[in-house]
Amino acid sequence: MDHEFSDVTAGPAPARFDALLTQLQQNAAQAIEAGGPIAVLLVLMSVVALSLVILKIWQFTSLKLGNRRFIARVIDLHVAGDDEAALTILTDAKNPIARVMEAAILGLRRSTIDRNTVREDVVRIADEELRDLRSHIRALEVIAALSPLLGLLGTVLGMIAVFGDIAGADSRVSPALLSGGIWEALLTTAIGMAVAIPTIVAINWLESITESVSADMESAMTRLFTADLNRFGTPQKRNSTDAVPAGFAQAAE
Repeated sequence: MDHEFSDVTAGPAPARFDALLTQLQQNAAQAIEAGGPIAVLLVLMSVVALSLVILKIWQFTSLKLGNRRFIARVIDLHVAGDDEAALTILTDAKNPIARVMEAAILGLRRSTIDRNTVREDVVRIADEELRDLRSHIRALEVIAALSPLLGLLGTVLGMIAVFGDIAGADSRVSPALLSGGIWEALLTTAIGMAVAIPTIVAINWLESITESVSADMESAMTRLFTADLNRFGTPQKRNSTDAVPAGFAQAAE
């Protein structure tokens, strides 16, 4: 193997790169062939996981989840009584927090609607937005959980085949046969770990973003529903039902 790569790295840079890429493709094909159907399944799972991660990155980027500067501005406008300007800002924002704040302000403006009804509707909208943010993460969790197990299964099946060959060969077992069989058996475990580790990292990253959005969403709702405390300057005694219900914090779970 070292001799092959030393030959590949000789010559002009473009030629070396093409030769190295070809060598890597051949090695990958040999590894998949040696790993059998389980290795093929793991490779397909890695493709699915990568596609889902790219899809979530595109979703989070298009929603501009990192842009939350509008929250404080909208709350200040709502406290000042300028809901029209606040709604204008929210209409232009793509962040799901803006959708929930918009529903809250529109509901609070309608004096004919009970505040409890407004809160329930806002919690429903928040739950839908957070559920959309968490879409496909469950599939990534399944891939991350199954990949190591499938890799281990491939290793166990490979070891069974190796010891079967040893039992059939009696005393004529060659070290090359034994080491080659063990290498092929351990290959699926390595592929399974290679699929699971980056998938777990991606899951934790996506969930951390979702939890951050949920926390800011809950904070914004609390400040909107208690805006009259700041609007009139003097804190007033309120019923416990005037705060955003605790179930809102569980919307992202």
